[in-house]
Amino acid sequence: MSEVKPDITFYTAKSSFPAFNGWKISILLEEIGCPYKVIALDLDQKEHKQDWFLKINPNGRIPVIIDHRNGDYPVFESGAILQYLAETYNKFIPNERNLRYDVIQWLMFQISGVGPMQGQAHAFVRYIPEKIDYAIHRYQNETRRLYEVLNNRLKLTGAYIAGSN
Repeated sequence: MSEVKPDITFYTAKSSFPAFNGWKISILLEEIGCPYKVIALDLDQKEHKQDWFLKINPNGRIPVIIDHRNGDYPVFESGAILQYLAETYNKFIPNERNLRYDVIQWLMFQISGVGPMQGQAHAFVRYIPEKIDYAIHRYQNETRRLYEVLNNRLKLTGAYIAGSN
């Protein structure tokens, strides 16, 4: 019996430091249900900075996907990957323009606000040896504020941030 060729090759992280951006891609890939292969790059060994990977993603970061159904097309940056997968598989993003932009707005909110602020909060609280009170308070307070925005939105919409489905 032959092995099913994956639609997607998904490059993510294997490291001593948590790399959360790959997690959201793996969740969406599971929800979509497309066949995919995971390649975990050893960030501690700088695999993501090797020439072969920089040809796929010039920024040398994870996550990255390669879409084999689209001529081995590479997509990098977590928000771009999420939108690409949703549009490619026609799941989790409506076709009607206003509903579609409800989803896109909240995706941008996550990638430009929640992700970076939460990442900085974790870095200054857990990983940076020197405790810098200003940075800790600034990023924790901004993360809390962003969570309040999300909670207020959920009070209006119910179970989903960008609508009813």
